[in-house]
Amino acid sequence: MNTPVPYPFNDFHGLELAPEYTTALSHSELTRVKLPQGEPAWLVTRYADAKLVLSDRRFSRAEAAGRDAPRALPRTAGGIVMMDPPELTRIRNLVTKAFTTRQVERLRPHVRKLAGELVDAMEAAGRSADLVRDFALPIPMSVICELLGVPIEDQPRFKEWNDSLLSTDAADSERTRRNLGELSQYILGLIARRRAEPGEDLMTALIEARDVDDQLSEIELVQLCIAILIAGYEATSSQIPNFVVTLLDHPDEYARLRANPDLMPGAVEELLRFVPLASSAMFPHYALEDVRVGGTLVRKGEPVFVSIGAANRDARRFAEPERLDLGREAQAHLAFGHGMHHCIGSALGRVELIEAMRVLVTRLPGLRLDGDIEWKTATFFRGPRRLPVTW
Repeated sequence: MNTPVPYPFNDFHGLELAPEYTTALSHSELTRVKLPQGEPAWLVTRYADAKLVLSDRRFSRAEAAGRDAPRALPRTAGGIVMMDPPELTRIRNLVTKAFTTRQVERLRPHVRKLAGELVDAMEAAGRSADLVRDFALPIPMSVICELLGVPIEDQPRFKEWNDSLLSTDAADSERTRRNLGELSQYILGLIARRRAEPGEDLMTALIEARDVDDQLSEIELVQLCIAILIAGYEATSSQIPNFVVTLLDHPDEYARLRANPDLMPGAVEELLRFVPLASSAMFPHYALEDVRVGGTLVRKGEPVFVSIGAANRDARRFAEPERLDLGREAQAHLAFGHGMHHCIGSALGRVELIEAMRVLVTRLPGLRLDGDIEWKTATFFRGPRRLPVTW
């Protein structure tokens, strides 16, 4: 058995893929890793191996329950993200109805209008701004709270709860438990209000599935709302400034995009591939039987992690993977996952990223840094906490 190496690898101060991933990609065998908490695990980095683990029913996330699961976060993840079929299939089928392409496209004008209004406010305030506070955070928060029917005055509380749930600082564990309880109670109150006064939002549709069709338990309903909040808010709010930083680091590609904003849909796919958003792989997949993954025989009961960031830099799948090429056909990336746990809200995420970046590129073509970047630390999604810009 290989001696486990300390994990995670990535640094929070920047968006580079750690060199340990490059080393791992060069070997057919999996890397044995030890996370801050829990038992050792195997780490998958190659693209083909990643797709196998993410889609093969011989691997289970639900099996982590009751085990000393390896984890970077102080608490063990739960809810829909740790379910297996058929429970996972049942819940996904309910939520997928709200995230169809048609439903998501109805939100595109709202996202475009909001992004434009935020730039208007930035310009009215002067020639400098914090792109995170003034642009990146409000867009996904507004969209996801509209989906859940959250009053606008409560949105700052949602951000505080979200930040706590994604903290990797063990010292925050007590605060995280407290905030999770507060968030759960808040959602229960929101559910009660929506039962009394139904709306046209996703929350109402989920309540109907719970009350009328009996397809959700009350606990599943609360967990699902929490999962939607975290997935729908944090990733997009981190990627908008991440994309800007990446483009500023690649001026030729940035100029290419400014000259032809119609490249934006494909450019977003390439940026999703190129930027390793996560500080580490997050969810353990337990082998339900002996399974060969690459050059390693994973034994029954052993946990496996999948590094999406590394798989998206696998030269066996993407030519010159270390080069940002906004004309690349990058749709096969794994940024939204793959298989049973492919992100339900991926279409919405794409709309938000495309419209936000299009507004920035067309309205603020001279966008550039105006000071030092303040990076988030000790959290699952990497990115700037503060991004001072001018134009």
